[in-house]
Amino acid sequence: MDYPRFHKEIVNDLMSGKFILASDPKFVSLKEQSSFYEQFFKESFSYALEIKSDYAYLLSYETAEQLSRDICLFFAVLSYELDKDGKNFLEEIQFAEFEMEKVDSYFENSAYAELIAANNQLKNNEARRDFVRTLARRNIVERNGDVRFTFTQAYKVFIDFAADFAKGKLNNEMENGVHVNG
Repeated sequence: MDYPRFHKEIVNDLMSGKFILASDPKFVSLKEQSSFYEQFFKESFSYALEIKSDYAYLLSYETAEQLSRDICLFFAVLSYELDKDGKNFLEEIQFAEFEMEKVDSYFENSAYAELIAANNQLKNNEARRDFVRTLARRNIVERNGDVRFTFTQAYKVFIDFAADFAKGKLNNEMENGVHVNG
């Protein structure tokens, strides 16, 4: 059987929870063969393939992974702290470069210190650095050295999820356990 160009890499990336970004040559192949891949992931793994204009990812309706929850918590705390600092969260996340020292300061001085301390991926400086490395492996952030990073367009999945959740639109999905694959 002939598979589309970059098939193995596309499957490996998506199955490992990575976002495929529009800047990646694999994205073009994935988008051109979207019908094939939607059927492939649905029939092979019961995953839904989501292709947006600038990224693609898999959704799983049967997962117990916690990374999506931790990412949402990270965004929630960061959003709250940036707002307290007088900054527009969406502008910052779209255009700013973040320094780990400043992120650490936000988390260490947050009103949500108990929640942060209870989360193994966000509880301290080293855990947050590991967390950002995980986000980089998933193509959610792009690291600029060891202490700086910017967000890729994949951040939108988690912001959209939070917005929908806040609007009460996810009640049915939450009952069914919808999560980004990973």
